[in-house]
Amino acid sequence: MIEVTNFSFDYIQIILATTASLMFALGAQWQKIGLATVDWSTGAMVLITAATCTLWFFAPFFMHWQYWLEPEVLIFASVGLFRPAVSANLAAAGIRYLGPTLGNALASISPLFDTVMGVLILGERFTWLMAIGTVGIMIGILLLSKRGEIKANWPLWALFLPIGAALLRALGHLLSKIGMQSGIPDPYFASIVGFTVSAIITWSAQGLLRDSTLIDWRAPGIKWFALGGATTSAGIICLNVGLLRGDLVFISPMAATSPIFTMLLSVLIFHSERLSNKIVCSTLIVVISVFVIALGN
Repeated sequence: MIEVTNFSFDYIQIILATTASLMFALGAQWQKIGLATVDWSTGAMVLITAATCTLWFFAPFFMHWQYWLEPEVLIFASVGLFRPAVSANLAAAGIRYLGPTLGNALASISPLFDTVMGVLILGERFTWLMAIGTVGIMIGILLLSKRGEIKANWPLWALFLPIGAALLRALGHLLSKIGMQSGIPDPYFASIVGFTVSAIITWSAQGLLRDSTLIDWRAPGIKWFALGGATTSAGIICLNVGLLRGDLVFISPMAATSPIFTMLLSVLIFHSERLSNKIVCSTLIVVISVFVIALGN
């Protein structure tokens, strides 16, 4: 009976992590459409704001208001200071300076940081099977991202842009898990606090650095980024539920498979990409790696 219970629990964790990954991938598709008429910085602001508004819309049904009086709320607020406002912009800047191939490749190493933090800080168990599966997922994502030419001339410091984005994502996962385990076991509350702070930071930066009157709020891309924000908020909740129920070293690699879902959606639903041997190979590597991680757990 104990083995059956453990298997069922792992199965729920897999569903949560893959659902989060799928939501992030769907959000990326909406953003891709929106970028046709809206620049990235404006789109990111709309996305973060829409995600925050979506969470607050459902707050009367899911919010536990007494948690605002708990000191652990500061942990969730600290996450909002850098994720997604700073991490997303670092990743975008990395692609700008390094090109999409190297920028996306370096930004995909977030599971490595998650693993190190989970083992060293949280004391989580990390098996050889989980290590093999994590490396397999990263190989599959790197293989998928290897498209186009790598820029020849870029400053050395630009390497720290996508690496910094990956580090901040991992740090956000760690702090969210610590906050939920230490006093506020509420994934919805963790999500809404983090995104609210991030929205405030984003709008403050917008007011200081740019003239908001230059933004064309009637551009078609605005609604697509808003839809991306709503989808992303659902993904964040699934991710936080997974982090509350399972180990960081188990949830993070699976949630990092969103590039695979993004490509599959492009091929099967949006028809913006063509099926290739590389896509098939990458997908198989990631699927097998997820299965190996589940066995290792």
